[in-house]
Amino acid sequence: MGKYNVLLYDNIGNTYERKNKYLLELALLDEKIKNEKDNNIKSMLKKQRREIKKNKRNHPYIISLKDYEKKENEFLNDLKKKRTEYYNKLKADKTSRKLRKLKTRLFESEKKLDFYSEYVDLSYEAEFEYKKANLDTIHLPNIIEFLVEGQNELNIALAKKEELKNLDEKDFRKEFKKFKESRKEILKEEKLRIKNLRKQGLISRKAEENALTELKRKYKNVLEIKKRESIKFSNNEFIKTKKYELKKDLKTMLKVLEADISDFRRKIPVEIEKTIPYYSYLTLLVPGLGQGLNKQYIKMLLFLIGTLFIYLIAIPYALGYGNYQGQGIAGLISLAEGGLRIHKSIIFMIEGIVALFLSIIAIGIYAISFIDVHKVEKNAIKGIRPSNWFETKTTISEEGFPYIVSLPALLIIVFIVLVPIMTTFLLSFTNMDPQHQSKFTWIGLSNYKMIIMGQGLAGKVFWQILGWTVIWTLAATTLAILIGFALALLVNNERIKGKRFFRTIYLLPWAVPAFITIMFFSIMVAPGGVLTEIIKNATGLRVEIKNDPTLTRIALILMQGWLGSSYIFILTTGVLQAIPGDLYEAADMDGATAWDKIRRITVPLVLFQTAPLLVTQYTFNFNNFSAIFLFNGGGPFNPIKYGNLAGSSDILISYIYKLTMDNQYQAIGAAITMFISLGLMIFTFIGFRNSKQFKEGRL
Repeated sequence: MGKYNVLLYDNIGNTYERKNKYLLELALLDEKIKNEKDNNIKSMLKKQRREIKKNKRNHPYIISLKDYEKKENEFLNDLKKKRTEYYNKLKADKTSRKLRKLKTRLFESEKKLDFYSEYVDLSYEAEFEYKKANLDTIHLPNIIEFLVEGQNELNIALAKKEELKNLDEKDFRKEFKKFKESRKEILKEEKLRIKNLRKQGLISRKAEENALTELKRKYKNVLEIKKRESIKFSNNEFIKTKKYELKKDLKTMLKVLEADISDFRRKIPVEIEKTIPYYSYLTLLVPGLGQGLNKQYIKMLLFLIGTLFIYLIAIPYALGYGNYQGQGIAGLISLAEGGLRIHKSIIFMIEGIVALFLSIIAIGIYAISFIDVHKVEKNAIKGIRPSNWFETKTTISEEGFPYIVSLPALLIIVFIVLVPIMTTFLLSFTNMDPQHQSKFTWIGLSNYKMIIMGQGLAGKVFWQILGWTVIWTLAATTLAILIGFALALLVNNERIKGKRFFRTIYLLPWAVPAFITIMFFSIMVAPGGVLTEIIKNATGLRVEIKNDPTLTRIALILMQGWLGSSYIFILTTGVLQAIPGDLYEAADMDGATAWDKIRRITVPLVLFQTAPLLVTQYTFNFNNFSAIFLFNGGGPFNPIKYGNLAGSSDILISYIYKLTMDNQYQAIGAAITMFISLGLMIFTFIGFRNSKQFKEGRL
């Protein structure tokens, strides 16, 4: 059994004395027992504590408390009847629904104020009800008065609108038309005057734009003011304004009242006999039930939706109910082994993974519900009053907003990103190949062993293709960076004329869709292509680039260098234009050469700003499937060296495509995918971590 504290606490650490004399007596005994070192005296104190708990019903405070609770119950039952009668009377008098609710609440609060005033010193609950009723009696009369006056004014305006329905404002329309024309003339004259000032060079273009905007605003304001001379228009505007006030201002006033109640609510503790937060353990399997026991009913409804999800969707699906073919999580283990001929292992795997994620979400709901109930219970034992819905809603809107906004994205990520990733990861531990398409089994790390040891059809060429992939990534990306940086430096030079023209030209590789450029280059270097014929006519040599592995690789690197340079150019140009000119002036004064300025000012500043993006360029080219596939389909092909699964210019991503899509080696392809994904993540992490921007965060 837990021990009682002598003092109560609120959520900011303020202490309060107990009003419950019975619990105070137990708390004092608990404190004595804790501090007593003499075992005989400690045993006597424990016996005294047991006697007090045994004779709880006869304790003077408990007798007073029971009497109060009995009277409170009778009072609330009687108040309920009186409230209904009062509400029906207001309804019979055709009082508006909003006003009925407010007046009925005030009626209740006045009665509660009288009743609870006698018991404020007996119980914190009575004190809370008294202060709440007191706040209502202070605020509600003003709110009711505002609503009554506003509704009366609105009703008068609506009646006036009916009277003015047939009113002909012909004279006003004529007057307004003349006024509008005169104001237009004034506007034209003022515009002309400002434009002349601009032509004379007395004001800047920005000043001209601002002055013209201000003239238009004043013109509209003058017309709006003139419109209000119309009785119909002004009355309609008054009706709109009054409706808005009655809706928004009333809502604000009620929010202020609720905020005031919440403010003192946090400063009035709660006293409970419970010393162990057992609700959270007893209601663990039914999220929402614990919130209900804690009297947080809106929160309870929200968690009950989670309970329905758990017991109607997550658990049944995990057990195989509602699956297309699979058996839930069990199907993920069996992979349709021993199943029907129409059963496919891949479907069992995917449905098992979905079941697994649904189960994780269900466990998350259990955990969040348990933590919430446990926290509220522990706080209540300390004396902290559980939050009402107004306080919970405020907390969610302020502190929980990022989580609420992120939740839909998280669910999408789970089923669109994580499920495919998990499928790929698990496939890498199976034997899915041309002989095991419908049914495959778990084979452990065999695929990874085959790749690392260079065994089998796929493993033999893996390291060769990996070597070429690394060369391709480093060469093509570095070339693109050098070209883009050089062009940006060139165009940024103040002595270069026609910068806009050159910038447009240098952006063309990025502006034109990449597949068009790649196909264009592929056609040009094909046998009989334009570039091939130019080389033949110029040198007399017949160079077949697409049939020579080395030339194909060189052509791919040069092509990607040109394609990728535009992005680097635009990136570098933006950074170069942001470098302060006084840095170069100071370097000139120190006698720095052009090379010194590039090496010590330009390059460090450009790298500081662009290093993370440059790292992503390397990772992009590592998986640049389109350049390899569209240029030469991964060829030329050399079956002696690469077998029938890859070509001389294939990189890992195109090799994986051929393994999985063309040759049905999905398991090995998945293993290679995981292998290179891990490598890329390590490379990217190291690249980001070592960049100056990530180390320092600022210049």
